[in-house]
Amino acid sequence: MTPDSARAALLAARGRRIAVVGDVMLDEYVWGDVHRVSPDAPVPVVDLRRRSRAAGGAANVALNLAAAGASVRLVGLVGDDASGHALRGLLQQAGLDVAGLVSDPGRRTTTKTRVVARGQQIVRLDEEDRGEIGPASRAALAARLEGALSGADAVVVSDYAKGLVDAALVGAVAELAGGRIPVIVDPKRRDASPYRGCTAITPNRAEAEAASGRAIEGDDDVAPAAEAMASASGARQVLVTRGDRGLSLWEQGRMTHVPARAREVYDVTGAGDTVIAYFALGLAAGVAPADAAFLANAAGSVAVSRVGTTVVAPEELVRSLEPGASPTSKILDRAAAQAFVERERSRGRRIVFTNGCFDLLHAGHVHLLDRARGEGDLLVVAVNSDASIRRLKGPERPLVGEADRTRVLAALDAVGAVVVFEEDTPLALIQALRPDVLVKGGDYAVSQIVGADWVQAHGGRVATIPLVAGRSTSALVEAIRQTEREG
Repeated sequence: MTPDSARAALLAARGRRIAVVGDVMLDEYVWGDVHRVSPDAPVPVVDLRRRSRAAGGAANVALNLAAAGASVRLVGLVGDDASGHALRGLLQQAGLDVAGLVSDPGRRTTTKTRVVARGQQIVRLDEEDRGEIGPASRAALAARLEGALSGADAVVVSDYAKGLVDAALVGAVAELAGGRIPVIVDPKRRDASPYRGCTAITPNRAEAEAASGRAIEGDDDVAPAAEAMASASGARQVLVTRGDRGLSLWEQGRMTHVPARAREVYDVTGAGDTVIAYFALGLAAGVAPADAAFLANAAGSVAVSRVGTTVVAPEELVRSLEPGASPTSKILDRAAAQAFVERERSRGRRIVFTNGCFDLLHAGHVHLLDRARGEGDLLVVAVNSDASIRRLKGPERPLVGEADRTRVLAALDAVGAVVVFEEDTPLALIQALRPDVLVKGGDYAVSQIVGADWVQAHGGRVATIPLVAGRSTSALVEAIRQTEREG
């Protein structure tokens, strides 16, 4: 698919009614840093900085669908506990209806707590009950299920092996769907037969190998494994996620292999939720299964390039398909940057902001950006537009247009996002993004830095980075002019 055809498919999917049924959970994150090893045991000591929460499992599927513009009805089971109340709150904040969540006072809400330092998970702690669900809760879930599937265009069944999803539930979903709408299952069982009645099933490589008893090494190995799962479940499509090998779609004997798009994988947490959400979205919109798989692969590639459970917006997916773009194109407009920063902040990441013209990028700039990135978790670089630079520096500047300046900046590992601003100062952008740390070069006093007082008044801090002697755009321009005069 081209960016235009992907955009058209995603627009066609807006407003589609999709039911999501399955294991909902709360993902908690403990964010910190590691500088030493404990003297008591050979384990790292994590200096705690902050905590954050996100909706996981079927709830993350629902959030991804809602972000893509679908009308979502979520059905699941939570405990009558603090985690259950927190999960409901997160979903309500995102605009989702939580009427389909059944509270069971005899069960704990599934909660996964991850300790993350320097972008890497160190340990995960799970709280959950996997026992049989009582008849009262089953009856309540059945009533919610019937309402959720009424008028739906597709239904996703998200199984995380917590006791909710079984043959009876999938059978009930299939009966209510009545062959009118696709039923897409994300499996966790070694045996695919409890999912009989589904239209499509989306195992990862390990799940496909376990359920089929067949190893998957190369492309030719996918079809036999997929056919075994299709035979057991009755699925017409089997979408196998294969990590750095991308996705493989088996469709009644036909194979389509979609290569991975991610340049660098940071965290696979929740990536399967994103994949099934966009695959279901495509099927609900009536696009061909192969095109739905393409959308799912692009969305999954964006998801794994971030740390933690995440939601992928349609505009991020489309940008990732642009020629020469990275899977998460870093060049954002103001609205997209604000949404991106808020999402990253909600996951506990500390936002760093710096700004400049960056006309003729040089070693001094790279030094500044590397040091600025070290002040937090995500560096946002604000860049003066061409018109802004002309007002500030005269009609002969900039030497390099904003399209090229932003693209070069986005290629740097230290940079998390690039935003162009049209104003003479970045104050309005600083106020919109609310950075935790504002950084400028050491040639500025804090009192001279635009936005410093605002950031400090809102609990942030200001840092200045010493400049690299003899490295400046003005010096480069003068050296070039001198060479031209001498030549």
